[in-house]
Amino acid sequence: MHSLHPLDLAIIIAYVIGTIVIGFVISKRASKSLKSYFLADNSLDWKYLGLSNASGMFDISGTMWTVSIAFIYGLKSAWIPWLWPVWNQVFVMIFLAAWMRRSGVMTGAEWITFRFGAGRGAQLSHIVVVVFALITVIGFIAYGFEGVGKFAAIFLPWNLSFHAFGRAFTSEEGYALVIMALTTLYCIKGGMYSVVLTEMMQFVLMTVACIVVGIIAMMNVQPELINAHIPAGWKDFWFGWNLNLDWSSTLPAVNERIKSDGFDMFGWAIMLMVFKGLLASTAGPVPSYDMQRVLATKSPAEASKMSGFTILVLYMPRYFMVAGLTALAVVFFSKEMAAMGKGIDFELILPLAIRNFIPIGWQGVLLAGLIAAFMSTFAAFVNAAPAYVVNDIYKRYIKPDASDKTSVRLSYVSSVTLVLIGIFFGFFVESIDMLTKWIVASLYGGYTASNVLKWVWWRFNGYGYFWGMLAGLAGSMIVPKLLPDISSLNAFPIIFLIALTGSVLGTLLTKPEDDETLMEFYRRVRPWGFWKPVIAKIKAENPSFQENKDFGRDMFNVAVGMTWQMTQVILPMYLVFGMWLQCGITLAVFLLTTWLLKRYWWDTME
Repeated sequence: MHSLHPLDLAIIIAYVIGTIVIGFVISKRASKSLKSYFLADNSLDWKYLGLSNASGMFDISGTMWTVSIAFIYGLKSAWIPWLWPVWNQVFVMIFLAAWMRRSGVMTGAEWITFRFGAGRGAQLSHIVVVVFALITVIGFIAYGFEGVGKFAAIFLPWNLSFHAFGRAFTSEEGYALVIMALTTLYCIKGGMYSVVLTEMMQFVLMTVACIVVGIIAMMNVQPELINAHIPAGWKDFWFGWNLNLDWSSTLPAVNERIKSDGFDMFGWAIMLMVFKGLLASTAGPVPSYDMQRVLATKSPAEASKMSGFTILVLYMPRYFMVAGLTALAVVFFSKEMAAMGKGIDFELILPLAIRNFIPIGWQGVLLAGLIAAFMSTFAAFVNAAPAYVVNDIYKRYIKPDASDKTSVRLSYVSSVTLVLIGIFFGFFVESIDMLTKWIVASLYGGYTASNVLKWVWWRFNGYGYFWGMLAGLAGSMIVPKLLPDISSLNAFPIIFLIALTGSVLGTLLTKPEDDETLMEFYRRVRPWGFWKPVIAKIKAENPSFQENKDFGRDMFNVAVGMTWQMTQVILPMYLVFGMWLQCGITLAVFLLTTWLLKRYWWDTME
């Protein structure tokens, strides 16, 4: 445990109080209606929603994980977040955001009804996507619970361990409970308005903290010092079939971690990530906070701009801090980590670097920023999930004529309930890394097949969606149990094939959706893909109708966008590590891809 200076404590406490006050002040405006509470009346500017979305993606658990993989894999760590995949936001920005926003719905589950109509298959699909959304939210709450407790207990001076319900709760669990309770309080009071407003404040705070950490690292660590503490190949961005990183002379336990990650054959791992990533990105965002930000924009064009702005403001400051903390850890903590032997906890790299190198005052700003990162991500999930409980369960199946006042109150109850369930599962999480891999590989593997087909294949129906999602969810739970030694990444193709089989069989063994449902969907959304029979029927009624012929342009923009995003990841890493030639080349590529996106994406938006 580390004793913070009173100034740092004061900064953290002032920040937490400020966010709660904002939630209560704005609660009256947010509770006018469900649309006000969950979508802020579609009145917020795309730049504000983009900052909010970026803040929601800048979570403390993810930052701890990113710093740990940067320590282990060096520049090649820039490829590993493709597991999520991080560039799904590029697909959203280029075409998916506009497709989603054209629907005019409030939640991902409501979107399913728009796609498949009101028949039995659509009802089953609606139910299964609500279940998936709630499982996803609970998983991320458990993920956040593990990270924020571990982080806060290192810095904050109080011992919050206690006994209750016949068991002993650690101080880490106590901190996680307190921070989650405070975040839930301001989130449920203020709805989307308070989430976006506080996340904008949090993003500014985090960006300042990132810049400070990067500068401190560059002042304290020279490139020669880094070179003396890393294995050959650690600074190489490009890779071959094998990883070829050998830590045995300094930190042998790191080699064990690389082996357990399954990244010895790095080229094969990247191939799997690309395969998974292209499919998962085309599927679109899971029904959580980033989809909600898209649906909250004023128009399809603003939805696309918001997604692009999220990328532009998120990666450079975040990776400037990640690179700075990594450089400090590699140079100054190698001996301390070697003393841990085989039991190295790589998730402690971030708090160790902060504790030892960030000066008084700035330490409070950085800690407040990182707690803000957790609170913003957590609040985004807590705000998104009740929409499914209230709009897609209560108002759909129990009381369709419920007043907005009753519905908003129910959202408070459902928020608290979901948080408690997520915390319960958080007690059983062994590590952030373990839960990260299950969410991004196994759980997303079950989501992908149905959600790609829903965009691109006219024949795909509600029954196909239901059986594909159900098979995928079952596979994500069963495959890791049946094959305990298989990595999450290698399990993805198996789970995907299970889900794809369920999707195709469920579709072909049942009738297509009715013509009017399919025609209305295509008229409003206009995706590309295999829609010829539907387009022909629309043109028979309206010969002037224009179908989507932008597949080629969209794929070009996606390739450019993925390159553009990757430059924003590696540019700050090259800067902090003093790799000036690579820094100059990457900057040139960033400027070129920015111009290409302006010419072939921004200027062509409807």
